Amino acid sequence: MTLAYRGRRLSGWLGGALGAAFLALAPGAPAQEPAADPVPKDAAPVPDRWRYDFPDWDRRVKGHLLDPYNLNPIKGDYALKGTQGTFLSITGISDTLAEARRLPVPSDVSTSNPDSEEFFGRGQQFTFVQEVTLTLDLFHGSTSYKPVDWELRVTATGNLNVLQTRENGIVNIDVTRGTDRTDRHIGLQEGFGEVKLFDVSPNYDIVSLRAGVQGFTSDFRGFIFADNNLGARLFGNWGSNRYQWNVAFFDLLEKDTNSGLNTFERRRQQVGVANVYLQDFLGALGYTTQLSFHWNRDRGERHIDNNGMPVRPSLIGSSREHAQDAYYVGWTSDGHLGRINVNHAFYQLLGKDEYDPIAGRKLTLNGQLAALELSVDYDWLRYKVSGFYQSGDSKPLDDKGTGFDSILDNVNFAGGPFSFWNRQGIRLTQTGVGLTNRFSLLVDFRSSKDEGQSEYVNPGLVLLNAGVNAKLTPKLVLEANVSYLRFATTESLELVLFQPGIPAEIGVDASLGIRYRPFLNENVVAVVGAAAFFPGSGFKEIYSSNCAIVGCGASASTLYAGFASLNLTF
Repeated sequence: MTLAYRGRRLSGWLGGALGAAFLALAPGAPAQEPAADPVPKDAAPVPDRWRYDFPDWDRRVKGHLLDPYNLNPIKGDYALKGTQGTFLSITGISDTLAEARRLPVPSDVSTSNPDSEEFFGRGQQFTFVQEVTLTLDLFHGSTSYKPVDWELRVTATGNLNVLQTRENGIVNIDVTRGTDRTDRHIGLQEGFGEVKLFDVSPNYDIVSLRAGVQGFTSDFRGFIFADNNLGARLFGNWGSNRYQWNVAFFDLLEKDTNSGLNTFERRRQQVGVANVYLQDFLGALGYTTQLSFHWNRDRGERHIDNNGMPVRPSLIGSSREHAQDAYYVGWTSDGHLGRINVNHAFYQLLGKDEYDPIAGRKLTLNGQLAALELSVDYDWLRYKVSGFYQSGDSKPLDDKGTGFDSILDNVNFAGGPFSFWNRQGIRLTQTGVGLTNRFSLLVDFRSSKDEGQSEYVNPGLVLLNAGVNAKLTPKLVLEANVSYLRFATTESLELVLFQPGIPAEIGVDASLGIRYRPFLNENVVAVVGAAAFFPGSGFKEIYSSNCAIVGCGASASTLYAGFASLNLTF
């Protein structure tokens, strides 16, 4: 049976082969098409390259419209249907801040405490701020490594802020308004268009133009100009992105007093910035240096803020409108030289102020700012030391303004947002100006950082800092800092306060901050900070009461601040 079965198989095979040969040779018989090779899956044509799905993986989750963590069509993960490379990204941010502090404040002409005999009042304050930001970003590009061909972006921010104090005259110049204030404002923080003008090289080096309301920080730490404002910026790179440059011009908008957001009112101030970043400078790998030029043209139009406080011109000395033209030549750096992390800044201020209210005359400007931070990493710890110098004016009545002041700074240095001195604005009582302004290190006699003018007759500052950053876990970071502060000079301070013999020592600032991100990304970030300021002899002279009444004559108290913030990003 086996032989018979094999014979039948052989005869069947021979018959099939002969039949196929006959058909192939027969006249008019169609030629048999060879079977097509199967097309590999990774080479199959796809009508929309942006929606070509990833391989199945148990750690990958397909997203949906309410999921910002995985693939989402409104987070720029897919191109818009019917387009090749046009994306839409929608971002929503909720930022909540609660802060308590004690500052030196006057009891004012109408104290809220009828039994108070003290010149200085109760400085406890509490503030609550809720901001909601919505950004719509439409852009066209090919990959994440190539700069966009064009972009349209709009960002609107709504702000609700509550301030509770214990003295009159703080929330409003009208003492009948009491001690508390609730305010709200909506501002346009971004509204620009960007277009790539041309390619410089095949390595994604380009020249682009961005015009409209946009954010810009002119150096690594925000020493001179850091703002969202109306302007145009021409920028680009070359050398396979080893070098970057900016040429920017801003026509500044007025700020809302209590929120700091933009309004739609022009303030007659123009700012120009040109800078260049050079990576791996002089062959030092990982070390970037920056050269910059700033120009500030401020025509000083009279302005009263939303709380009724005159801020331009400031109510100090001989108050009258005056124009300023200031120029800043700067050299900064950021990176590391071997194991040592280095961050430094030096700025030379030149220009003129046609009439300074303190000096009572026209000034020629000549001021300096210098900063240096050195740090070293040991595993999860970073130890750092830093120094900061702002030149002061030792001859406040001559025709030279040697005190340094910025255009609109937002400084992250020597403790940054956790530092009491940097975070809090301390007013000089009964003068209409500040000793220092919020989120600024400078001692500058400025009526308002956002709405006032620069003041170049000031005491200046010398600061020495030591700190440590500890990455306790990938989710939890701790930062601790201690700073010692002195006035660079005190002559202008003595002139403004009519108080001779003020010592140079300001005091000691100690701060601690914790940053926590529970999901190892920036979608949820909680920050808690606390700081104490221990007054030195000079600060005590400025902020102590002197009177002969029993129970009067209290000395300057230890100041403090504590805050907690929660940032949620979609």
